[in-house]
Amino acid sequence: MKTTINNTTLSFIIPAMNEEKTLATLFEGIRKNVRGLCRAWEVIFIDDGSSDGTWAEMERLAEIGGKNVKAYKFPANRGKADALALGYGEASGDVVFTMDADLQDDPDEIPRFLEKLGEGWDIVSGWKKKRFDPWHKVLPSRVFNSMLSRVVGVSLHDHNCGFKAYRKTVVKSLPMYGDMHRMVPSLASFQGFKTTEIAVEHHAREHGVSKYGWGRMIIGFMDMTTVGFLQRFRNCPMHFAGKVAGGLGLLGAGLITGAAAAVIMGTATSTFLILGALCFLTAILVGVQGLMLEQQVYRSMENGRKIRVAVSHNADEALPSYRGVQVPGDRRHLTVA
Repeated sequence: MKTTINNTTLSFIIPAMNEEKTLATLFEGIRKNVRGLCRAWEVIFIDDGSSDGTWAEMERLAEIGGKNVKAYKFPANRGKADALALGYGEASGDVVFTMDADLQDDPDEIPRFLEKLGEGWDIVSGWKKKRFDPWHKVLPSRVFNSMLSRVVGVSLHDHNCGFKAYRKTVVKSLPMYGDMHRMVPSLASFQGFKTTEIAVEHHAREHGVSKYGWGRMIIGFMDMTTVGFLQRFRNCPMHFAGKVAGGLGLLGAGLITGAAAAVIMGTATSTFLILGALCFLTAILVGVQGLMLEQQVYRSMENGRKIRVAVSHNADEALPSYRGVQVPGDRRHLTVA
């Protein structure tokens, strides 16, 4: 599906925490770049528990911007994923942008994102090819991005980049929780959405301090494990549990066999026997857990499964149905109403 730029509407989601000095400049940059570029636009600011004057600045911009600006304030810090989830729900544009509030993302790149979307992509992600961050932040990020691309099959240089453009159908169909905002292209790939990237200008931070540290990398690796698991086993958890249970069962059988051999050789020890029994017990528990998860998946399917279809033809057509028409071979008496 092509994007006709002048005919589209744009939403910009800007989560912020303690960024009062940057919001006005960012807003002006967005406003300058969208003039004449689209039919209508909006900026959605979310104050994620700031302790400075961020909210007051958002209120001021809302008064200046009128219907083009929405502002929301969390009572406490909820995290970027919750802020984006709120923004996704409130966004009404055909194309939804996410940008960081620290001015490291350049609004001058907006037309390039739209041009790339116009080629038929569903998500366009920014790639900070030349970064103005310290090496101890850049190096782990590159390792993480390389590993994540291999695990989930979505090849990007910079999964973490907050500067992204999405078609509306993407943000309205994806769950957002925890720290999964970094995994949106990966989660979107489950539903067949296509992602690409463009190199973007990255500016050094001039105000405030970074909200991320080494803890984010650890969480990122855990999220990567979660996404890798969901990609392979989200609809069949017993396949995973069965493999684990089978491996533990074989290990238990080997240990018990070793214990039996030790008895025959006259060097009996209870260690192998106890470990083997524990492996068997754990295998049973894992197997039962897998069955319980399968039951949850089945129930969720019964409640209605949403399956995305890219294109359809004559989808509203149906065969005619007449009361009283008898199916061939059905000898039951039917009364015509």
